[in-house]
Amino acid sequence: MAYQNIVMKRDKKIALVAHDNKKRDLLEWAKFNRDLLARHVIYATGTTGAMLERELGLPIHRFQSGPLGGDQQIGAKIVDNDIDFLIFFWDPLEPMPHDPDVKALLRVAVVWNIPIACNRASADFMISSPLMDSEYHRLVPDYDEYRSRKIDRGESANHDPGHTAKSGAKKAAE
Repeated sequence: MAYQNIVMKRDKKIALVAHDNKKRDLLEWAKFNRDLLARHVIYATGTTGAMLERELGLPIHRFQSGPLGGDQQIGAKIVDNDIDFLIFFWDPLEPMPHDPDVKALLRVAVVWNIPIACNRASADFMISSPLMDSEYHRLVPDYDEYRSRKIDRGESANHDPGHTAKSGAKKAAE
């Protein structure tokens, strides 16, 4: 498979998302890393974004709350290459009514090969990486072949538009 080289600029576009039971963890993490985050562009969903903006004093590009479509908005920004990095503190012990949205967001992040941190330890390792302060060449599969693939629509190669079930049954009887 061929790959596209997508350049992440020095100033990363970072999405911060947290489930209710993980908001405090994300907020503490963000406060500890405030100076690092201030050098980047920050996006967040609903309540998380409001909390971060208030506590950090940084501008936050806010989307809807996750269950109201915010997860999907972030996913769309990833597809459009408007988000480089996802920090998503999700709660593995609580059932979520919008679980399909969460899985879709994580899936899109993997499809487009962006870094994902799902807990404090991985977020610490990623944000402290030397790659955070430099350009990074992210390889993404070239999906043009997938986009232009031929889909079998269930039609035979000798399909006759005038062919009916009745004439097909008659032909089969012959």
